[in-house]
Amino acid sequence: MGRAQRLALLRSLEKKRKSKVIAYLAGDRPGMETKVASDVHPLFYDHLNAIGRQDRIDLFLYTTGGLTNSAYALVNMIKEYCDHFGIIIPFKALSSGTLMALGTDEIVMTRMGQLSPIDPTITTPHGPQVMLPGKPAPDWIPISVEDVNSYINLAKREFGIKDQEGMIKVFDRLSQTINPLALGAVNRVREQIEFLGLTLLNGHSSDQEKNRKIVETLIRGRYSHDYIINRREARDVIGLNVIDIGPSLEDKIIDLFRQYQEVMALNIPYHPEQALNGKEEVRAVFNRAIIESTVRTNVFRTERTIKRMYAQQPGVPMSTMGYAEESHPDRWVVDENL
Repeated sequence: MGRAQRLALLRSLEKKRKSKVIAYLAGDRPGMETKVASDVHPLFYDHLNAIGRQDRIDLFLYTTGGLTNSAYALVNMIKEYCDHFGIIIPFKALSSGTLMALGTDEIVMTRMGQLSPIDPTITTPHGPQVMLPGKPAPDWIPISVEDVNSYINLAKREFGIKDQEGMIKVFDRLSQTINPLALGAVNRVREQIEFLGLTLLNGHSSDQEKNRKIVETLIRGRYSHDYIINRREARDVIGLNVIDIGPSLEDKIIDLFRQYQEVMALNIPYHPEQALNGKEEVRAVFNRAIIESTVRTNVFRTERTIKRMYAQQPGVPMSTMGYAEESHPDRWVVDENL
């Protein structure tokens, strides 16, 4: 199936929802992952201008996360073009995807739909480093904001360290492992994510006490960034505005997601041999993210020249097979034939 079939599903979904729908999928194919980032803002602007102001706009979203500021700005941009903003979650809307959901008037989740905590992880040049095999320079280790906070709580609650002198020693030990400037960045980001979450919720809900509890739960109340929140917990426990949907609407959402899953090969880990498909050399194309509405299709695309290589090792009677890959510049393209 191709774009014509997807557009038919999009129009059917729009009719069912009485809205205009923009699909945004940031792929998580192993080896080809993408994240929510600011490069999508001009593309969304083009879609929204072509669609025009509407009473209702829905964002059909699939992502494992990305930059929180980009997610926040994207929500605010979409809300400039509609009176009612909804989000449709066929499967994953994790981390900054969940943050985006906080800014919507209603959340549509399938029974497969997933949200997650919004506690951020930061990478900073002041953070710890690690040397990886085959790399000439060290990689920066991401720092979980809540891991730092949990270390402090561990000292207080489990070891009973509460006096000023003891806490100074705890902090001194932490600052020997993590640069104090990185710890300052952790504190700033922690406060920022709370501000962003509350601002998005307050934009459509006047119950500020409830909003604070929701943000508190999503930042600190689930203890692990990998925790998965299903639609029942999102609605009945956390208090998000997740609406009930019937089988007909859920089928349409899943059918459309399956189309994108196929186009992006989401469930197929990348391997050169799979791309070669029996050939010795190919120029392979990989669709890693998609923004699509009934007016246009944008695709974030990677191209690689892949060659099968053979090398003779001393003392080994048979040659060893390997792969050589040349990456070409990644780019967003308009593709009406996808």
